Formats: sequence, structure tokens, C-alpha cells
Amino acid sequence: MSAPHARPDRPKVTEREARHVAEAARESDWRRPSFAKELFLGRFRLDLIHPHPVPSTADAERGEEFLARLRTFCEQIDTAAIERDARIPDETIRGLKDLGALGMKIDTKYGGLGLSQVHYNKALALAGSASPAIGALLSAHQSIGVPQPLKQFGTQEQKDAFLPRCATTAISAFLLTEPDVGSDPARLATTAVRDGDSYVIDGVKLWTTNGVVADLLVVMARVPRTGTDGSGGKGGITAFVVEADSPGITVENRNAFMGLRGLENGVTRFHQVRVPAANRIGPEGAGLKIALTTLNTGRLSLPALCVGAGKWCLKIAREWSGAREQWGKPVAHHEAVAQKISFIAATTFALEAILDLSSQMADEDRNDIRIEAALAKLYGSEMGWLIADELVQIRGGRGYETAESLAARGERGVPAEQVLRDLRINRIFEGSTEIMHLLIAREAVDAHLAVAGDIIDPDKTRADKAKAGARATGFYARWLPKLVTGAGQLPRSYAEFHPAGHADLSGHLRYVERASRRLARQTFLAMARWQGRMETKQGFLGRVVDIGAELFAMSAACVRAELLRTTEPHGREAYQLADVFCRQSRIRVEELFGRLRSHTDDLDHKVVRGVLSGTYTWLESGIVDPSTPGPWIADTTPGPSKHDNLHRPLA
Repeated sequence: MSAPHARPDRPKVTEREARHVAEAARESDWRRPSFAKELFLGRFRLDLIHPHPVPSTADAERGEEFLARLRTFCEQIDTAAIERDARIPDETIRGLKDLGALGMKIDTKYGGLGLSQVHYNKALALAGSASPAIGALLSAHQSIGVPQPLKQFGTQEQKDAFLPRCATTAISAFLLTEPDVGSDPARLATTAVRDGDSYVIDGVKLWTTNGVVADLLVVMARVPRTGTDGSGGKGGITAFVVEADSPGITVENRNAFMGLRGLENGVTRFHQVRVPAANRIGPEGAGLKIALTTLNTGRLSLPALCVGAGKWCLKIAREWSGAREQWGKPVAHHEAVAQKISFIAATTFALEAILDLSSQMADEDRNDIRIEAALAKLYGSEMGWLIADELVQIRGGRGYETAESLAARGERGVPAEQVLRDLRINRIFEGSTEIMHLLIAREAVDAHLAVAGDIIDPDKTRADKAKAGARATGFYARWLPKLVTGAGQLPRSYAEFHPAGHADLSGHLRYVERASRRLARQTFLAMARWQGRMETKQGFLGRVVDIGAELFAMSAACVRAELLRTTEPHGREAYQLADVFCRQSRIRVEELFGRLRSHTDDLDHKVVRGVLSGTYTWLESGIVDPSTPGPWIADTTPGPSKHDNLHRPLA
């Protein structure tokens, strides 16, 4: 039987339909406790993260042995060549394969290294400090590529067929985004039509990290309801493992970016690509849920790269600001520069604390870390960018100058401007900051929606709303009184965090407890005020999430400092860094609380309406637009490719 050649038009979806698609894909159950979820509800459950979990001796020994070998390898990489040539040399990728770096997260029974999440992230930080492009290649392959979804959702046959390849030779990529589809998967246009024992895929995918060199692809495509098989398939967004050299696949473009110049990222067209039904991951319609579940731990790879960058920025800031003198003393001793160095050091400590805590919780699998991982990604990408920006400022003109130019005139080739460019994408990758705000906010108010959501749902009947009202009355009667007082008001609470001779962290934890209850009260009052319109108040929700992120970071920093006090010789210094970070964080939190009440959200909407209607076009006069002509979004009409295939498989 020949496959159908027609494909439905791009789905036309309303805002409500798009929300329903996203809602159906999220994990709705909370079977395990979540520290961050409780934090947003005004319940500071320190017992969920303290004592700080630690890896097993076997995991630590295996991980440290690999890190030693990886460090030796990374010290030999010509990172300047990657930046200059915008490509990771083939021999470097072969070296990574020989090290087993493609299989860091794959179980040893499939030929992988079986590293813990903790040591996998340490490896990404190390490799990313040598070259962010290498960090991105390894991360995209293992965190969101073929290995992770198969580990969680694949059949035994799929694991046996693909994981040994992924562990040793085959690079994988994840293909979800399309030219006209970013964070709104309801509009996904790539189709997979069932045809006997196969599916036939048509469509175009954009920003396919690793896609230019990949051997295996995870492809998200929409199975039409009319094209389901007779075994209960229901259609919908579905995940497939696809061989990258399958007939009908064309890499039409290798994209170039502001940073990550060695990134093998492209545009991939599928035209009548036949994929065995056995390569479908999970049932039809489960693709988006698989993608989001995979990202629960996969998102930890980006903060790992940010931690590596933060450590490097601290090293350069220390060395440079001690050597550079102005007005009779090193610039580090001038208060304006000293504040920046303190911010870099304290924030890097906190970022590593968040990463290690979240990673170890992922390894233990005791807690639900979907919010923690999302907060780690959000906070890591935002603060990592600020760290790099401060380093460029400390370096002055040399921070803006390229490493190649610095070396050419006889100075140390410090790539500060490159790190700034490379880190910028992390605020967009795997969920932009704005999308992460909405995603985390949805999870943060889940308890409220579970008991009162039907009240504000226009599709619910009057009887449903009455039942929801009764549930909500009982829930809030028990919950609201607990937001009045708590351990944060008792001066001796968390006394173990004020050991003799160390900074006092107990006061910061009491602040977190009080702020957690305060945040929960503000969220409740906002829901009571806006009800069904709450989801449109994205500015307010973003600030709520940012407060929660700071409180999570403070908690992680204190818990990590206590762990280091009892296990490492630099425990006193860790306490000092945690104390400084918490003091800086508390200033940011108070500012954010103030902005919950005092902001320009309504005025901003008014200005935007004017901008879009052309009211302010006079403000755009007096410039020349250097953009080249062309449509805002490229044509993705299905059909055979008209381009040469730029796929570059690596032997």
C-alpha cells in the first residue's frame, strides 16, 4: 500500500485549545514530595533537602575516575580552533567517543558508563568550560536525544537496538521545534501517517541541535486521528526514533548563531520518510508528555554548563583584578569592582549548590523534582548570563576584545566576550525564561487549581462548580491559618546552621520560611482577585516564580554549606559564601515583593497596543534597517527538498 501524499493543513488552534494540549501533556499527579512545590505553598520542608543527599561511594569513585580522564582530554582540545572554524573537529568527536562520553548516562549493560546525574553534570560543566559547543553536543545527545526517552519510555527491544549504539558511536538529536512552532506544540505541523507496519513522516524541523551530524533522531510528529491503526491508537503528537540517513531526510541548512559557533544545528526536511512502527516511543499521542517528562532531569544539563562558566569567570576575575592596577592598587580593592567579584563568587557557589542538590535528588528518585529542575534551569541561565556580563565589565575594553585579538597583540587570550555570547542562548534553550515562568507558575498553583479550578472553568457545570466550592472551602480552612505563623518567627529555629566560628545561616533559613508563607499569601490573594484571569497576569506570575527561585537558591546554598562544613576542609569558607549569597538574594527578594504591588503591567499593555497599531511609528524615523528582504517565517510547505543534503555523519 502506498502512503498518502497529502498532509492536513497546519493545525488552526485557539488559545484555549493550545492550553488544553499543554495541560494534557503535563504530569498531573504528585506521587512523591516536592520541596519546591511545598515552598510555593508556604510550607518550608527543610527535611526534604537536609541532610544534603550524597552519592554512593561506588558512584563517586566511578564518576571521579571518568572526570580525571575527561579533564586530561579537555586540556588538549584546541578550543580556539572550534571558535575560529565554527566546527568541532572530527578527531575531537572521535576522542569523545573513545572516552565513552556519548554513554555517560547510559547503563553499563548497554555499553555506557552509567554515571550518576551528579557526575554527568560535573562532566558537562568540565567539557563546557573547555568548549560550550562540546558541552551542548554531549548534552543534546544524552539529556534530550535518544537515550533519555528510551530509558524512561522505550521497549526492551528499542533499548537493545539503540542504546548500545548511542553509548559508543551514534550521535542523537531531538527534533520538536518547527519554523512556525516554538513553545506552542498544539500547532505542530509535521505529520506521521500510519501505513501498514510503518509511519510516513512529512514536515520541516528547525534548530535541530546535533541534527547536522546525528545518526539517530527523536522526532515529534502529529499522527492524524483518521490515520490511526486498529489497536487503540488515538492519534496526536507522537515520538519516533528515526535513522538520520533514511531516504527522504534532507539537512537543508546548517544554522549559524551569535555564540556556540561549533554547534551542529540545522534545518531538517522530511519527505515521505518511512519509519517502522516498532520505532514509535510509547503510544500514539504520548509524544509531548514524553518530551516534558524527559526534560524533568534533562533540564539540569543547562545549569551544569552555567556552573562551569561561573567557575571560569571567577578564576579570570580573580587573576585579572589582582594583576590590574589603577590609582595605586589592584582594581579588586576598589569597591565598585569588589562588589562584582563578590557577586560572581557567591552566585557561582549558589548555582553549584542548586545543581548538586537537584542532581542528587534525581539520582535518589525520592522526590518529584519537576519544579526544582525547572527552577535550576531558569535561575542558572539568568544568573550565569549576569556573571559573564560582570566579568566583561571587570575586564573593561579587554572584555569586549576577542581572545584572538588579545593574543595577536601579545596578551593572554581570554575569551570573555565569547563566553557572554555562548551563555546567551541558555535563556532560550529548552524553554525560554518567559515560558519557564509560566511552566513553573502552573505547577506552583497546582494545589489551588486541584481544589478550586472548576470554579473558574467556564466549561464546568453549575453542579461541578458547587462541588469545587465545597472542596475549596475545606482546603483553605485548613491551609490559610498555617500561613500566619511558623518556625521562621522563632529565634532558635534551624540552630544547627549557626555552628561556633561560622557565619550565621540560621537567620537566612528563618527568612526563607517567612518569605515562603508571605509568597503563598500573595499568590492566594491574587487568585482570589483575578480568578480565571490569573493566567493572563504573566508579569505577576513571573515575579512570583522569581521569588521562589531565590528562596530555593538560598535553601540550597545553606544546605550545601552545612554539608561542606562536615565533609571538606573549606567548610568555613563555604559558610561565608552562602552567607554573602543569601544577603544578596534577600535584597532581590524584597525588591520582587515590592514589584508584586508596584509595577507598570497595565501601562505596558497600553503601550504595546499603541506600538502594534502604529501609534509610535514616528519614533522609528531616522534609521536605516540593514535586514535583508524575506518572509518573517520560512515556507514549510511539505514536499521534496530543493537543497543539497548537508548531513555530515561522522564515521
